[in-house]
Amino acid sequence: MADTRRFSNPAADAWIDKPIPCLDHGFVMLKDYMGGDASIVQAARVSYGEGTKKASDDKGLIAYLMRHRHTTPFEMVDLKFLVKLPIFVARQWIRHRTASVNELSARYSVMADEFYLPKKEDVRYQSTLNRQGGSDEEVSDELCGRVVETLRAGAERAYGEYEEMIGANIARELARTHLPVSLYTQWYWKINLHNLLHFLELRLDTHAQYEIRVYAKAMSQIVKDVVPWTWEAFEEFRLNAQTFSASEKAVLAMLLTGKSVTLPDSLQKGGRRREFEEKLATLGVDPAKALPPAG
Repeated sequence: MADTRRFSNPAADAWIDKPIPCLDHGFVMLKDYMGGDASIVQAARVSYGEGTKKASDDKGLIAYLMRHRHTTPFEMVDLKFLVKLPIFVARQWIRHRTASVNELSARYSVMADEFYLPKKEDVRYQSTLNRQGGSDEEVSDELCGRVVETLRAGAERAYGEYEEMIGANIARELARTHLPVSLYTQWYWKINLHNLLHFLELRLDTHAQYEIRVYAKAMSQIVKDVVPWTWEAFEEFRLNAQTFSASEKAVLAMLLTGKSVTLPDSLQKGGRRREFEEKLATLGVDPAKALPPAG
């Protein structure tokens, strides 16, 4: 007979309604959750039958599921968050379409005077290598200060004009169009664990925009306590793991066997070359010494 107990976790319960501050005005807060590591094991053993209890302990079974990407059992755990975040972060976030979302509506509500302003050290140049990302090149203090002041002044002016329109009884749905994407919004975000881990794998990556990484790091603190065995397996087999293409594996084989390294055209230069060099660096291999010069 299937196990029908409802699972609870004191460490997870401690996060309920406890906000984790993010950026200057934002937060992530766990509102509710359903299930935990035991729910994943329970779901897997419905598929495999009672015999698996003797073949594998619970923690080992979760590691096996994660290692072999058997994802359905992880969908048996749900988490619901309340998140306060800048609109531009929300627009990145909503690209993850596998969640249920209900957002604060500026058609019904007058928006609060809260805008994201980066710290000076978070002002970045545009990357010359990544069209959608920032550079690690240091920006002068003087320019950082001007950028932050420009953003502050623009947000204050826009909000003042928004208030004037609201005061003149202009429809909120129209007045809101004047507000910048640095304005803070809020939403409820409910998602199953499988899709949440996919979100975190992408948004904890160093290539993700800094502002959304802040939220992903905050969320990971909660997930780690809701499903500690799953989080351990996630770190081991996905978050801190590395994948290699067929071409990259062939080059790795040359390196491991001491053969002379030749690169296929696809790895000679450009984005794929740069990505492969980054992967080698994570293994402690110096790409400049291991690979021939770019063709």
